[in-house]
Amino acid sequence: MPLIAVFFLRRAPHWIIWPGALMALAGIYLLSGGHLSALTSGDLLTVVCAVFWAIQITLAGTTVSESGRPLALAATQFAVTTVCALAIAAAVEPISLSAIWSAGPEILYVGIFSSGLAFVLQVIAQRYTTPSQAAIFLSSEALFGASLAALILDESMPAAGYTGCALMFIAMLVVEIVPGFARRRLPAA
Repeated sequence: MPLIAVFFLRRAPHWIIWPGALMALAGIYLLSGGHLSALTSGDLLTVVCAVFWAIQITLAGTTVSESGRPLALAATQFAVTTVCALAIAAAVEPISLSAIWSAGPEILYVGIFSSGLAFVLQVIAQRYTTPSQAAIFLSSEALFGASLAALILDESMPAAGYTGCALMFIAMLVVEIVPGFARRRLPAA
């Protein structure tokens, strides 16, 4: 993520973002099993999606901080995504109103809560943080998903997974706390 901020915004993030990003990356690596030998084409597609998601976070954060209009940005992104998805669906899938009607509750839930509300809140919150910090915070989805699955659903996680969760949590704390200390430091008189 810091590389994307440097590439697109032409500005270097706070120095603590680099070790924070490396800690988050190491945490995700450990949480996913700690080995690269079992990577599949689906995993590689996930990496490609993560790069585009990082670009989206970077550009959304910049746009929202400059324009101050997070709802306009979210509405525009929803409209563009809807048009593109409908065009692709019309080209490659049979569209049936009965299938849409039968999946209606699930479509509404995902559209309203998982995508709509969560994305709008994310874009609004990005006004109050840097894109690099936002990316590290958003990578915590894996941390909380795995931790809650172990705690609530009694799923098992190896020791490396817990170490990965700890690294990701520390990365989140570091990228939030260290820049705050630097801002609060009083200049010497």
